[in-house]
Amino acid sequence: MKKLLRFALTVTVLTLISAAVPLRTSAQIVNINNDEIDSDSVRRAFDDGPYFGLYKDNYFIFGCPVGQRVTRENTNIKFQISIAQRLTRSTLPGGTYLFLFYSQKCFWNVLENSLPMTDLNFNPGIGLTKPLFVKDRFVGKINLIAEHESNGRDGTASRSWNRISLGGSIMIDPQVVVHGKAWIPIIDGVENKDILDYCGIYQVGTSFTSQNGRFGLAVNLVKRKGWKLNYNTTVELNYRIFKRDNQFLFLQYYNGYGEGLLAYKEFHSTVRVGLVIKPRLFSDY
Repeated sequence: MKKLLRFALTVTVLTLISAAVPLRTSAQIVNINNDEIDSDSVRRAFDDGPYFGLYKDNYFIFGCPVGQRVTRENTNIKFQISIAQRLTRSTLPGGTYLFLFYSQKCFWNVLENSLPMTDLNFNPGIGLTKPLFVKDRFVGKINLIAEHESNGRDGTASRSWNRISLGGSIMIDPQVVVHGKAWIPIIDGVENKDILDYCGIYQVGTSFTSQNGRFGLAVNLVKRKGWKLNYNTTVELNYRIFKRDNQFLFLQYYNGYGEGLLAYKEFHSTVRVGLVIKPRLFSDY
């Protein structure tokens, strides 16, 4: 386990360092200062690959529960690294591209003795991405991904499941993005047969960015299994520190179940603040 933790820390540090360094223009889908995202620039960016970059938000945040007594045990650091590697040089049938995805989320109790990392969640996947165009304007993308998620533990602490997910993000305009994702679950973990009751069956959300690109707001809702209106809710605020940098001050509020795999049955209402490094175009969820 110690070797696994050291490996996770090494990957995290290297990824955050590489993500913070400005990437070459040829490796970007679009320059963040462009008001219009045309089809030619997007196609060129995909075709100039192989492309390596960010997938979901990469963040490092610290916080405590809301409405509870704050203790060393329930106050922690949550961080996530998420990357994507394009595997095909040429376009596949249907105008798609093959990508390898990897995300890792960790909960780190830095106030306790020995600073234990209480939960590590690993989420690799492979799938197809198709950029979407309307009248020669890039409007979003669709992802079809086979993904696995587990916490690398054994015995009663083991958590594991797989899913075939279909998701999409649509740019209503350069400042507004809506997204959704649904999945077919394949639950192989003996200790988490009821995971859909807590981690959900689909998700929807939206994000808003100010016209100058400095402020952002995102809301993501994950529908838990059942007919009731029960959602795991994430609300995020971000502020770009420097106009030309891709680093933001970040506030995240989580309310619901399934924030981490180990304690997926526990309800959490938590607010955390820190830093986030975002993909250049829009974030995946």
